[in-house]
Amino acid sequence: MSDFYVLLGVSRDASETDIKKAYRKLAMEHHPDRNSAPEAEARFKEITEAYEVLRDPQKRGAYDRYGKAGVSGMGGGGGFHHVDLSEALNIFMRDFGGMGGLDSLFGGRSREDSRRGQDVRATVKLTLAEVAAGVKKTLKLRTLERCGVCEGSGAKAGTRPTACDTCGGSGEVRRAARSMFGQFVSVAPCPTCGGEGAVILQPCEVCRGEGRVRGERSVVVDVPAGVSANNYLTLRGQGAAGLRNGPSGDLLVMLDIKEDDRFERQGDDLIFDLSLSFSQAALGGKFAVPTPYGDEEVRIAAGTQTETVFRMKGRGLPVLGQSGKGDLLIRVHVWTPERLTEEQEQFFRELAKLEGEAPRRSPGFWSKLKEALGA
Repeated sequence: MSDFYVLLGVSRDASETDIKKAYRKLAMEHHPDRNSAPEAEARFKEITEAYEVLRDPQKRGAYDRYGKAGVSGMGGGGGFHHVDLSEALNIFMRDFGGMGGLDSLFGGRSREDSRRGQDVRATVKLTLAEVAAGVKKTLKLRTLERCGVCEGSGAKAGTRPTACDTCGGSGEVRRAARSMFGQFVSVAPCPTCGGEGAVILQPCEVCRGEGRVRGERSVVVDVPAGVSANNYLTLRGQGAAGLRNGPSGDLLVMLDIKEDDRFERQGDDLIFDLSLSFSQAALGGKFAVPTPYGDEEVRIAAGTQTETVFRMKGRGLPVLGQSGKGDLLIRVHVWTPERLTEEQEQFFRELAKLEGEAPRRSPGFWSKLKEALGA
């Protein structure tokens, strides 16, 4: 891997703010949701690894002195390791994406295992009504599944893996060496068994010793109410099967929310444009408006002007992970007829004589919207 500073395009004396800005720019450029190039995902993970080290003063100091070796052995699980896509997305959303991954719904994850299966990405299409109510969606996945013949061991039926003679089943080899500072011991994965602690003498003929085969299965995804396109769901252990009974990867469910032409979404609030004629706006009354929960009536005051905003409390979208809901904002547009019949034209001429001079211009829509939002 390249130097972490080179990866982020910053100098070695860059400030924490500079590092964060550089990472955000590169992450937005290579984010899998924005960049479909084959190398984008790998690049996204690389720059995230660099960012995770350089953003932490302790890790950065160790890296500056000793390179990657300086952070690979740091205790408490906080040292350097290659992040997978799920971790990279979580890191990006943690610092820049608000709600980000909905990990609290599905639990945390442990450090990457060498036999861990790959993460699998899938997309769920949602309507606004499904966002409002929450929904269960069934996904059909074609990915690597545990081999049913050898039960994931990779060994031929009737046999089993045997302990590795090189490492004695520990999966590690230790080497002692002397230096000017004294004796030190290095630990590395066993080269014979690849760190598994066992070797397969007779591989399974179906999976050829991998313990997994390509297959299909269905997964039910419980999408909570109030999600947005910036969120994604992480289903732990629902990705590709691991190598020889290693842990499975995760299923990353991206959300594709179809736009509803009736509404404009602003967070948990929705905006609906209500068109009224001159007479309707002048006289006021009750008018039917759509909401995510069905049609409802809103009372419009007599003399309502165009761009006036009415608020229907709690008729917007649910707040993700909470009990409340956003509001539905009714934005009034007074419709002006483009063509008039002779009778209509005569009526408006008579009305014009009665109206007199027009009042001063009222505040614009954005001022009224800010007022309605309490800004």
